[in-house]
Amino acid sequence: MSRSRHPEVHRSDRVGWLRAAVLGANDGIVSVAGLVVGIAASGASAATILATGVAGTVAGAMSMAAGEYVSVQSQADAERADLAVERRELHEDPHSELKELAAIYRHRGLSPELAQEVAVQLTAHDALAAHARDELGITDELRARPIQAAAASAAAFIAGAALPVLTALLAPHIYVAQVTTAATLLGLCITGALAASAGGASPLRGAVRVMFWGALAMAAAAVIGQLFNTAL
Repeated sequence: MSRSRHPEVHRSDRVGWLRAAVLGANDGIVSVAGLVVGIAASGASAATILATGVAGTVAGAMSMAAGEYVSVQSQADAERADLAVERRELHEDPHSELKELAAIYRHRGLSPELAQEVAVQLTAHDALAAHARDELGITDELRARPIQAAAASAAAFIAGAALPVLTALLAPHIYVAQVTTAATLLGLCITGALAASAGGASPLRGAVRVMFWGALAMAAAAVIGQLFNTAL
């Protein structure tokens, strides 16, 4: 008799990459679109608008990469420091560390006898890994990876920024601001819906909230551009 499979789908393991991808792509779309719309509203030439979009893409991608690298590297440094403390304590006082590990398992619901046995066996297998996972919450899957995070953020930013840059390149000069605004809102609608769906939320709600902030950003950029209202 065959058993029916019932695979469970969890979304919590997507949080890290989903956050970075959504943040990078939306930031690329909104910030570069804001530049394009603002410069177009000022009466700048087509070449200036395109150059602004490309420069904003390069600068924004570098900024995202640098910011993500520094942030995640700080997390990695903290993880290494905590692991160094645990390694030293395991060397200097392994008995107390074993008791500490057993107490963690008791607090999670195991009986004192079973908690002690689990702590003993996991300590014998890999004491540092057991403390890293169950005391510090550090796992291989969730370890900080600065270079990976920086590359992913930069790539996502460039992918998002490609939309307003392409509209600046292809749209008729007199309609660059309008076409960029429409294309950007459509792009934000899609990315917001996909991100919400991947996270288990309502796609419509995700699309609306991202579009709202994108429209607000471009409206502000257009107002600033019109204040100058001069060909560059």
